[in-house]
Amino acid sequence: MGRQSLMPNDVLAALMREGNIRNDQLARRVNAVGTELGLGLTYTKTAVSQWLRGHRPKKEARPAVAEALSRLLGRPVTSVELCWDSDTTEPPAVVSGIVDLGRADMDPSRRAVLGAGLYSAALAIPRYDDIAGRTDHAAAGRTTRIGRSDVETVTRMTERIADILDDLGGGHARPMAAAFLVNTVGPCLRADGTHEVKRAMRAAASDLMYLTGWMAMYEREHGVGQQYYMTALKLAGAAEDHVTYCRTLRGMALQASNLGHGPKALELADSAAQAAPASGPRLVAFLRGQQAHGAAMVGDRRQAFDRLRETEKALSQADGRNDHIGGYDRAAYEFHVAHVLWELTDRPGSVEALRRSNKARPSGERQGRMHATGLLATRLMEMRHVEEASREWDMFLDDYAGVSSARGDEHFATLRTSIRPYVSLPAVRALDARAREVARQKSAA
Repeated sequence: MGRQSLMPNDVLAALMREGNIRNDQLARRVNAVGTELGLGLTYTKTAVSQWLRGHRPKKEARPAVAEALSRLLGRPVTSVELCWDSDTTEPPAVVSGIVDLGRADMDPSRRAVLGAGLYSAALAIPRYDDIAGRTDHAAAGRTTRIGRSDVETVTRMTERIADILDDLGGGHARPMAAAFLVNTVGPCLRADGTHEVKRAMRAAASDLMYLTGWMAMYEREHGVGQQYYMTALKLAGAAEDHVTYCRTLRGMALQASNLGHGPKALELADSAAQAAPASGPRLVAFLRGQQAHGAAMVGDRRQAFDRLRETEKALSQADGRNDHIGGYDRAAYEFHVAHVLWELTDRPGSVEALRRSNKARPSGERQGRMHATGLLATRLMEMRHVEEASREWDMFLDDYAGVSSARGDEHFATLRTSIRPYVSLPAVRALDARAREVARQKSAA
């Protein structure tokens, strides 16, 4: 019996023509996206030729191909569109999606499946005007009612989780947030109540979703973080909470910048700033600072420094109250300055800005200080300032020993690798011995 004939994939061919994408170019981009997913793909132009003839890539690689095409074309492309998968199910409603996402995320040992979700640089972001006031249809027969005290419970719990994040790291705080989303927030969003109470509950839930997305991003699980962020946007729209909507967009801009997507980072930061309603100077500073970073990533020096000046001016006009969730202060401003200067190749200036950021940081903000110190030490090592870097690494270990954080683990791995060529120096030998002891204590915990 002869082999079944294949039908050429005309859709893939048309997409590649649209973006003037070569076979080898697509293969390289797919492999790069596969690395983000932990797949270890090694496709070549020959594989792409086979896809064009009608062969399908293996199932687990198809999201990587779709995302690679999305990034090359600058718009979403799905496996369904490529005729590789069928999807007849409707997307989950917002509340059901929250519970499903939280349930998969509340136990760190179950995150392997959830973590397989891929960050999409071409994901369509809902406009505020398109989602304002919209939410799930009410379920029939609900008997539970919520009041202002329930909203206050969600708000206060979100603040407590933020405190735990700052002090002990996302590894401890995020499972708590996920469990609270499943066991308390989900049922509250389905409950009955006055219009004002239900709207306030959606706003409070949006804040928690934003914070949980931030933690997932911080833990380098970017696909998960993006899911939380998208849900936070929808809840903010349903609550008609423009501030949280804009703040979430800014978090998504930071995520894009962390992944090296400069144009997307600037686009999201600009969208956040443009969508912002008349608001206080602290939020203006928060958004302008992210715009400055995005502008620097695309090499727009003038815009980057203009935005930094606007950031500093707005921050100087802010009152003493800083939002507990997604706040912005002098430490955050200097951190933005450091990123802008590094992108624009002023390395000494970037290092000094990181030092200023840590000096301005509140004493209880251990996770943020750990990240800034690890980044400072890394940059000093890149500049071959080994003894200075060793001192910073030593301070990094002070915080890292008590924090559970994937980003901290990443910095720690950089520490161990970067000091290896310099172990003949006394300061480095002492640092290496301490790092070994911290690693032993972490593995025994």
